[in-house]
Amino acid sequence: MHKRWTMLVSGKVQGVYYRASTEDVARRLRLTGYARNLPDGRVEVVAEGAHEDLQALRDWCEEGPPAAAVDNINATESPATGEFTNFGVR
Repeated sequence: MHKRWTMLVSGKVQGVYYRASTEDVARRLRLTGYARNLPDGRVEVVAEGAHEDLQALRDWCEEGPPAAAVDNINATESPATGEFTNFGVR
């Protein structure tokens, strides 16, 4: 049963390769969706896939790449829409 998780990641997460690194991890986990910068300095990660893979992505997002400093992740779950064919950066 696939789900969609939307995660709003705050902290030092822009300009530190957070989106590109998230894309690499999500693709390895065979998740679909995207990561994008928000104007307020957060990164939005929208991912669809199996629960255990989504949890693995969230666990990684809590640390992020070496230069990142994650303060908080606000995550919401909803039904998967199946609208994505891969995981990309926006």
